[in-house]
Amino acid sequence: MRDLSQQLADLSPAQRSLLEKRLQQQGLRLPSSLPIPQRSPAAPDNEEPLSFAQQRLWFIHQLDLNSSFYNVFSGLRLQGRLDVAVLEKALQAVVQRHDTLRTTFTTNAEGQPVQVIQPSATVSLVQQDLSLSGNPAAAAQQLAQQEAHGSFDLTQPLLRLTLLKLAATDHLLLVTLHHIIADRWSLGIFIQELQQLYEALSCQQPAPLKPLPIQYADFAVWQRQWLQGLELERQLSYWRQQLAALPVLNLPSDRPRPTVPTFQGATYPITFAQPLADALKNLSVQSGVTLFTVLLAAFKILLQRYSHQNDIVVGTDIANRNRVETEGLIGLLVNTLVLRTDLAGDPTCLELLQRVRDGLLGAYAHQDLPFERLVAALNPERHLSQMVPLFQVKFDLQLAPLQPLSLGDLTVHPLVFDNETTKFELRLNLVDSEAGLRGQVEYSTDLFERPTIARLVGHFQTLLENLVARPQQRLSELPLLTSAERQQHQAWN
Repeated sequence: MRDLSQQLADLSPAQRSLLEKRLQQQGLRLPSSLPIPQRSPAAPDNEEPLSFAQQRLWFIHQLDLNSSFYNVFSGLRLQGRLDVAVLEKALQAVVQRHDTLRTTFTTNAEGQPVQVIQPSATVSLVQQDLSLSGNPAAAAQQLAQQEAHGSFDLTQPLLRLTLLKLAATDHLLLVTLHHIIADRWSLGIFIQELQQLYEALSCQQPAPLKPLPIQYADFAVWQRQWLQGLELERQLSYWRQQLAALPVLNLPSDRPRPTVPTFQGATYPITFAQPLADALKNLSVQSGVTLFTVLLAAFKILLQRYSHQNDIVVGTDIANRNRVETEGLIGLLVNTLVLRTDLAGDPTCLELLQRVRDGLLGAYAHQDLPFERLVAALNPERHLSQMVPLFQVKFDLQLAPLQPLSLGDLTVHPLVFDNETTKFELRLNLVDSEAGLRGQVEYSTDLFERPTIARLVGHFQTLLENLVARPQQRLSELPLLTSAERQQHQAWN
């Protein structure tokens, strides 16, 4: 995941100064860069307070012990000669390096949830041989689905590791963590460090990793000390004003919204070829905005057309690692921003890009307020049909191309399978790859049929193509129908 804070890090001093001036003109400022100190002295019995995000997940878990919505899962296909003993040692080293991977949760004498950090832990790598089954790949896929949706007990270790043998030189490593100890960014750190440690151990070389400046509990303690008083009120004041009288996005659906949703979901793949991706990047450069801004604006136009609403609210994730101490930390640091844009007045596409950019600058300047604190402060009306408050649709963009993976002499391929659950009505995930923009639409099967999502993706591509071709046109002038739909309408007429 690459977010706005990383884009900020890419700026030159002159560009950063210009951005600061723009923010000041809007009464905004960049997030604090206060260093996060190591906690001292250590809490008794290795008990530490929860971060705000951990506290919310802990309460959710008390309501639904079997929920697997908050699992962070990855499957790695390892092809080549695998040294299982070295793999276990590398996994052990990663677990020993990060306190979160040795953390469980309980309540203290006052009944408050605390995280308990074990000084050490022995990695349990469950191994299963599928090589003699009729279809090892299919069996592995089924087991991966089961593992990805298996529940956790927060009082027990929250990392599960499974190694499936498909053939003598073909294995599948399944890594499952509870979201309370890790986010998707953390999973990338886990895999990267595993790769470095496996290669070093294979060659009997010392570990190449530098000591971590802090552990996650340091961040949790710092967050609670820093985010209070005037700083808390400054951030809350912005969001209260920005999200006042928040609308509900009413997308047309194939079925009525159930009173109690099942949260069953599916995914539909997206591929926008390199010429379109390049055109979108050129537009972003010419307009003085990021690719994220262009895609978010286009997505909001699409939602406006579908809902016939001008006040469009979309959620997005940011890595929230805008301090050097947290860059290599495994833990729950990701935050959610609520991005609201007024599309009224039929602006031109270029005008809308500036509206979206200004909204992003304001959100970024107040990104340190945890989503959990925001929800508690706003206390919105809750509906059983919504699992996530404040928004129903989400958009995420991975700006950096995925790096090829390797593990010593092994070639590594991530396991891809259809997600069968969703917390949102729609979620658009895109990756900027060398082959263009790729990704998927995650959607609620309570509401939408697959052909509906296919049409939506086609309309989005048409919209993007017309946006880059004539960015000066007004929103109402943007064609939405695909060429096949236009031919069909002409035939009917």
